[in-house]
Amino acid sequence: MRWNRITTATAVSAAVALSLVACGGPKASPGGGSSAGGATAEFNAAVGKDFKPSDKKGGTLRMAITQQWDSTDPGDTYYGLSWNLVRNYVRPLMTFKAAPGAEGAKPVPDLAEAPGVPSNNATTWTYKIRKGIKFEDGTPVTSKDVKYAVARSLDKVTLPNGPTYFNDFLLDIPKGYSVYKDKTLAGVAKAIETPDDNTIVFHLNKPFASFDYFAQLPSTAPVPQAKDTGAKYKEHPIATGPYKFGTYNPNSGFDLVRNDQYDPATDPDSGRKALPDKITIAYNVEGTDIDNRLLAGDLDVDLAGTGVQPETQAKILADPKLKAHADNVPAPRLNFTVLNSQVPPLDNIHCRKAVLYAADHEGYQRAYGGPIGGDIATNLMPPGVSGSEQFDDYGFKTDKNGNVDKAKAELQQCGQPNGFAMNVTYRTDRAKEKAVAEMLQQSLKRVGINLTTKPYPTGDYTKLYAGKPDFAKANKLGLIVYSWGADWNDGFGFLSQIVDSRVIRDAGGNTNLGIRIPEVDTMIDQALKTTDETARNKIWVDIDKKVMEQAAALPGIWAKGLLYRPDTLANVFTNDGQNMYDYAAIGVAQK
Repeated sequence: MRWNRITTATAVSAAVALSLVACGGPKASPGGGSSAGGATAEFNAAVGKDFKPSDKKGGTLRMAITQQWDSTDPGDTYYGLSWNLVRNYVRPLMTFKAAPGAEGAKPVPDLAEAPGVPSNNATTWTYKIRKGIKFEDGTPVTSKDVKYAVARSLDKVTLPNGPTYFNDFLLDIPKGYSVYKDKTLAGVAKAIETPDDNTIVFHLNKPFASFDYFAQLPSTAPVPQAKDTGAKYKEHPIATGPYKFGTYNPNSGFDLVRNDQYDPATDPDSGRKALPDKITIAYNVEGTDIDNRLLAGDLDVDLAGTGVQPETQAKILADPKLKAHADNVPAPRLNFTVLNSQVPPLDNIHCRKAVLYAADHEGYQRAYGGPIGGDIATNLMPPGVSGSEQFDDYGFKTDKNGNVDKAKAELQQCGQPNGFAMNVTYRTDRAKEKAVAEMLQQSLKRVGINLTTKPYPTGDYTKLYAGKPDFAKANKLGLIVYSWGADWNDGFGFLSQIVDSRVIRDAGGNTNLGIRIPEVDTMIDQALKTTDETARNKIWVDIDKKVMEQAAALPGIWAKGLLYRPDTLANVFTNDGQNMYDYAAIGVAQK
């Protein structure tokens, strides 16, 4: 899952955005002790537990972000913050429960009555749709709307941003399939059946025992075919959740208002609270301004959910009163840099190893605020991923600032004894990724590897730039700074979309940004066939080791985020499903 810290676009956009976040909500009173609602504010009070539990409805929840993310379309999104937020306006078949801690990592029935029923050696999965669920216009939701939603998400030209799980696993999907060319959905007839309005059956090309995790993807949220506007659907997805789109402006943001067709009686399992009367989301607000407004109580939530800016972090940690309103949230997330093997001389393993040895690993950690931003990563899978193991084959923790001698020896072996020139790319608005790129410039220069920075906008980073293979190769994007969190907390949920070369699409929108190792693809297939959990976890560890052996990526840090929790919030908690505040449960403190 993409994790983002989405800075300023234009002065006009920022001004409009600030006007959106300035309205509504009580003011915070930063400081320790008792906060609004009677709860005692203290450090980590909302990590895995409910701070200021509440069922009181009302108020406006004000959220802001530095840039818009890939899409608000549930079938075209892959950002963690987006998967968290969409649960307010659409209902997938299953969903991660809005509950604190480990309970929030459990997929529970949402649109479906119950978890999927497997058959045919877990290659067939059947779900029953709850009765009584309606779209925002009052039209009943049927299984055909779910079928259409999943089918439209297969079009990776019109909707390039979402995961490829359904493309990869559904039976006999034609190459380049698009519902916009196949109005009758004949191309998915073998893959998805709807024998009646309340039943949907998925047929897979290989067994997959954890299909309920696929069923919780936002792309299973129903879409009425007659109202699908393709790439423009993001401007007003048709709601099934407790909120629907009010206004939408691609430059300044949007708001969510109550959906009067939502019936809580049809939603007994998800944990949704739907506490605010309105939710406002402002785009293009500069990062430090977001932080300052949080501290002042003029804003409720930094939507990105990955933590405050480094300068704000230092301020919070130095002031016990501010620290009492902060939560240091661990996540199954890796901040790392892909070494794109399609860009010479990184097609040579020894040149890639030179990068790994030359990099300043402590500097990578400093870019994210030091130890409170995360631990130095020595391999890919974070400790929070089930079955993961830590290993340090390159001595990153021993040589925290790099090993120049080993790097130079690798350059000799790859035929580049004097080093080489290369571009490094990162997302424009992300100060921490920029700091990583600058750190790499400095540390790699010690061995003659000269980097030029090439930032690109977050919204199209994977669609048009770093995630588009031809563009990345033509523009010599050899080092690609990125961040990745588990779609769910096992080896498949973390690794498959960033190391399997078969998920790389020429059209762009990729999450694997250049790791192409045939042995890894074979090992992934073996893991999927392995029913014993311990043996399967061992294969995922071996895949992690193979990627590191091939020096295909530079692990940076296993991430944590320092979130700020104003007194304006109620019912606020983090969980293992979202790894940020849960946006389907959070409310506004009532006076």
